Amino acid sequence: MRVLGIESSCDETGVALYDTEAGLLAHALHTQMAMHAEYGGVVPELASRDHIRRVIPLTRECLKTAGLTLADLDAIAYTQGPGLGGALLVGAAVANGLAFGLNLPVIPVHHLEGHLLSPMLADPAPTFPFVALLVSGGHTQLMAVRGVGDYETLGETLDDAAGEAFDKTAKLLGLPYPGGPELSRLAEHGDPTRFTLPRPMLRSGDFDMSFSGLKTAVLTLVRQQEAECGGALDDVTRADICRAFQEAIVEVLVSKSLAALKATGMQRLVIAGGVGANRQLRAALDRAAQRRRFAVYYPPLSLCTDNGAMIAYAGAARLALAQPAGVFSVRPRWPLASLAPVSSSPRSTDSGLSS
Repeated sequence: MRVLGIESSCDETGVALYDTEAGLLAHALHTQMAMHAEYGGVVPELASRDHIRRVIPLTRECLKTAGLTLADLDAIAYTQGPGLGGALLVGAAVANGLAFGLNLPVIPVHHLEGHLLSPMLADPAPTFPFVALLVSGGHTQLMAVRGVGDYETLGETLDDAAGEAFDKTAKLLGLPYPGGPELSRLAEHGDPTRFTLPRPMLRSGDFDMSFSGLKTAVLTLVRQQEAECGGALDDVTRADICRAFQEAIVEVLVSKSLAALKATGMQRLVIAGGVGANRQLRAALDRAAQRRRFAVYYPPLSLCTDNGAMIAYAGAARLALAQPAGVFSVRPRWPLASLAPVSSSPRSTDSGLSS
């Protein structure tokens, strides 16, 4: 089965083609980063209009790359939610219009399910069951994943997501939008011993997290350093603060992930979402995996942020398990835990789909 996947939940337009036998055939992505940088954040109306401009050309690009035509498709998958309402409507309209015109099933996909399953596109790919750390700009959750649609929330952030904390802290430090990647880049050059920041809820005894207080601690530290030097932070101090911040985030994420593995008895950890591209996080988890003897899986770096490939894969997984075709709708607010398990989903083996 060949599935076209369309992602338009926020500020990236992603389109991809996935074949259940041949794997990922093609994917194309346009990011609106430069457009929103002028405003210091995503402007929903501008995001929606840009999706309209990009989605059809990206679809044509994917088909050309794969050497296919619309007639070769078996289904269309799209991000139904959560996300920006107007942005979601663009992908939903295109997907449903194509599906209607081609007489194909249309598969609505939960955006976070796409992220959770994106490591299935890596080589090697994980098998069920596993613990998933979903860590992105808008979400930070630990999930027990036992099959497609079978997700149990173990813990989550009580306030800011990790990615959100990265971006807000970067803004405090005067870094350009989007600040998270720039903060991580500077952190690589920082001294990890100069500053120490709190590790919120590190020993809370559960799997929940909190990062808003860490952001406040950075603000206090910045003001202290500015007062001491009598002006703006120098580049060295800024890098050292970035390193201290990243060290705190990484320690919390790794500690909570290890605790979740121990509590569930699972031996596989999957990292999904944009923050999963963070090199310090990956290095810390790789060291822990070697020490504790568990397996850790990441999506390919190009598929950590929002993309059509994860939507095409999730759509193919649900189509293979006979999920009924969807209807034209979007769900800007849609808890992942509300998804019903797919009854025929394998619970301890791979999904039967090629990576």
